[in-house]
Amino acid sequence: MMRRLIIAILAALPFVMMLGAIPFVNRIHPIILGLPFFHFWLFLGMIIVPICTYIIYRLQKSEGSIE
Repeated sequence: MMRRLIIAILAALPFVMMLGAIPFVNRIHPIILGLPFFHFWLFLGMIIVPICTYIIYRLQKSEGSIE
């Protein structure tokens, strides 16, 4: 039961991060690592989405859902 909740949260996180938060991060300042904040946010999403996908894969594999 707890694994399914974690999987649901991890599956929703990229969607919320990329679509739901865009109106709040659509700005230039602050500059992080030489990038405007919006571009840094998108770059961060490119790192977080595969990590979430991998964790979902490992959780499903450990419970036997994936052969």
